[in-house]
Amino acid sequence: MKSIKIMILVLLIQTKIFSQQSPKREMRAAWISTVENIDWPSKPGLSDKEMKNEMIAILDNLRSYNLNTVIFQIRPTADAYYKSTKEPASHWITGTQGVAPGFDPLQMMIDEAGKRGMNVHVWLNPYRVQKDTVRDVLSKDHLYFKRPDLFLTYGKTRYFNPGLKETRDFVASVVGEIVRKYDIQAVHMDDYFYPYKIAGQEFPDEKAFAKEPRQFKDKDDWRRDNVDLIIKQIRDTIIANKPEVEFGISPFGVWRNIAKDSEGSKTVAGATNYDDLYANILKWQKENWIDYVTPQIYWHIGFDRANFEVLAKWWAEHKYGANVYVGHGDYKISTSAKEPEWRSPDQIVKQIEMIRKMPQIDGSMHFTASTFLKKGDTLRQPLLQKEYKYIALTPEANRITRLKPEPPTNAVIAKKGDKAVLTWKAAFNDKKYVIYRFPKGKITDFSNPQNIYYVTTALKLEVPNPDLENYVYALTALSQTQTESSPIEFSAK
Repeated sequence: MKSIKIMILVLLIQTKIFSQQSPKREMRAAWISTVENIDWPSKPGLSDKEMKNEMIAILDNLRSYNLNTVIFQIRPTADAYYKSTKEPASHWITGTQGVAPGFDPLQMMIDEAGKRGMNVHVWLNPYRVQKDTVRDVLSKDHLYFKRPDLFLTYGKTRYFNPGLKETRDFVASVVGEIVRKYDIQAVHMDDYFYPYKIAGQEFPDEKAFAKEPRQFKDKDDWRRDNVDLIIKQIRDTIIANKPEVEFGISPFGVWRNIAKDSEGSKTVAGATNYDDLYANILKWQKENWIDYVTPQIYWHIGFDRANFEVLAKWWAEHKYGANVYVGHGDYKISTSAKEPEWRSPDQIVKQIEMIRKMPQIDGSMHFTASTFLKKGDTLRQPLLQKEYKYIALTPEANRITRLKPEPPTNAVIAKKGDKAVLTWKAAFNDKKYVIYRFPKGKITDFSNPQNIYYVTTALKLEVPNPDLENYVYALTALSQTQTESSPIEFSAK
């Protein structure tokens, strides 16, 4: 009896270690930035073919790292990387705002990412309209020329006025149109709510405060309430249209410093969400207004002012039912980085290893997609050798009612030369499919990611060198909420 107990204990320890190294469920995402052509397209004015080829190259590259999600920036400055009836096409696509390409970038992203088993989160900026007012880029059809009273300028940047109800209504209507028209996994917003402060300049919202103070006497509290209102309204808009779509926020890495609030983190950040960006993230988590939070912890382990480890633990402890993913600053990796910690990809590997030991954290998002292209040689080996060696499915959202998928049907495998062609038919609530491969006679462990062969939205898959004498293939379906069906085995045709 004692030996059996020891064996069970050893197996439990091994399972825990393996799950830390290669969990079956883990967010592995990359932001695809379109503002100023950071990631896609590489510059304005490319041909449709060139833009499509660039998008495919990015997705193929991210898929080769076993990433499972892309966060695609589709509204960087009150413009559109999709077919919008409310805002003009972005000037970062064709070079001229209002002139759209000959295809729908968001629809292509959804289609192509899906084929590769990746989810799409659409990334919107709520308030920013024009990054540099010195450059005349706004189209004549832009809302700015119809309702200039809704906008204001701070520094060189133009914004929607956050203090106006009309702003909240318009932004919510933009979100509603996207959610209705596109088959997306989530709506995503980052840290740009009220803008980062400019020394010596006050944000010019005094007229809006005088016009609509509501019950507030303190302008800072009023500003926080303005952001609360738009977050709640966006949440309600998503639920009214497609309640299975998630809503996520990627805030600046520090909510508040402990010097300002006993609940804050042991940091001395120069800016914080609550005090400077007027984003009360913890309230949104507590009130169930958001499904996930991805703090941008773009500092290294041991950094004295904002230690990655301290912040990861702080956000893990302040989960409040939302999924927590960590935003990593992969863009900092450089052999010439000022801080030696960023001179190799080891920093990112160590960060992933660290957060996997924190059960409250559900995965990672990496900034930015081009990092994997430009620094792929240095990142690829350490990540694929261990951290991202196997495919992982994305976590289920904690706050969305699960949609249970039915198992696919008619799963057939046919030999075709040195390939095998796997085909199947969709069933109720099926959105994606997980193909498993097992040694023949050992279809046992669907919890082990080592057995996942591929994930796709397609109903067909070609498998090179399938080795059907030694392997068998099985299939499950995933619903919109990432819930997995029971499995079925492929039968020979």
